[in-house]
Amino acid sequence: MLVAVTTIVPPREDFLIQLGASIRDGSFVKLTLGKPRGADATLRNLLVRPVTLRAAPHLCFVWRHERQDITKNHAPEDAITALAALIGADFHSAHLFTTARMTQLEFNKKGEPRLTYGPAAVEKADGEHDRTKQRLLTDQSHPWLEKLGVTTPTGAVREAQADKHRQIHKFVEILSHLAADAALPTHRPLEIADMGCGKGYLTFATHDYFNLVEQRAAHVRGIEAREELVTLCNRIARDTARENLNFVQGTIESAKLPALDVLIALHACDTATDDALAKGVQAGAALIVVAPCCQKELRPQLTAAPVLAPALRHGIFQERHAEFVTDALRALLLEWAGYETKVFEFISTEHTAKNLMIAATKRNGPARTEAAALKVRELAAFYGIKSQALARQFYFDLGA
Repeated sequence: MLVAVTTIVPPREDFLIQLGASIRDGSFVKLTLGKPRGADATLRNLLVRPVTLRAAPHLCFVWRHERQDITKNHAPEDAITALAALIGADFHSAHLFTTARMTQLEFNKKGEPRLTYGPAAVEKADGEHDRTKQRLLTDQSHPWLEKLGVTTPTGAVREAQADKHRQIHKFVEILSHLAADAALPTHRPLEIADMGCGKGYLTFATHDYFNLVEQRAAHVRGIEAREELVTLCNRIARDTARENLNFVQGTIESAKLPALDVLIALHACDTATDDALAKGVQAGAALIVVAPCCQKELRPQLTAAPVLAPALRHGIFQERHAEFVTDALRALLLEWAGYETKVFEFISTEHTAKNLMIAATKRNGPARTEAAALKVRELAAFYGIKSQALARQFYFDLGA
């Protein structure tokens, strides 16, 4: 819960004093700067964390842009000076996390600053640059990890579940970056749905990341067709006191969703991924995250240019080409619908062959433009695609 405060020192100066003090006394955990106002339109936010380089403390700046991240390391005093110039000028939102509390500085449309406070950060980063990667989920997640069979009662990862454990933490790491880029509301609890959630590993992880790590209230709903898994997950959620988490029985196609902030659908088979994407857009989600699976729909339609025909007579090439065309069309259709998209490897193929992830962040600019529609239709025409599930749900004519 955030508490507004009134101080004699102006809010921005008060925030900078607290920031400098936390960096110098070692209580600093992380800083996030948002609402960019600088000249670079591709910049989304700046994340700052402590690291240790050559046995000396530094601050790692991660500049998150639309298509890339840029990392720079600074000595503490240099970092304090650089941040003072950015806060209130290039960035109009700042969240300082320390071991004592969270301090938030926000500037309204008139440029007026407001200072609020929240609970302390759950954990403090160790600051080591090249040590084992720190997990975002904390010990508070051990109860459900144990009940779902990922860890033992002592918290050790079961040998057969090592890949699953790695996948859970990798997903949370990715989600943290994507959520920082999305325009998620701060004045009310988030509404999140995990479609086709299965045994709920990532649903529980999503709940814990927002509610326990980021200290942001979030109602998380898992939707799963198998009744026994819904019953199991609801029991574990109840037994581990996760009041903002529940599971309901249903399919992605038939699910009735209220307005959403985040929609997740990992490894939904074939056109079920398209159902999930359409649900997310229809619900007005600011962030949509899917990992497609079994892209079979377009393979019978695939009639690529003659130069590709000799290669596509091989089944494996045809299968991979169909996967590429399916997901490329999905990304372009989402961009036409008003989203910025990123397509990247979710986790190494060493752990799972289904490793592609599509992330879509709702943008403020124009949507459904003719220029965006042309890109979709040109790709479809090149491969002879006349119909595709997401296009049908968007009432988008691929052949127009």
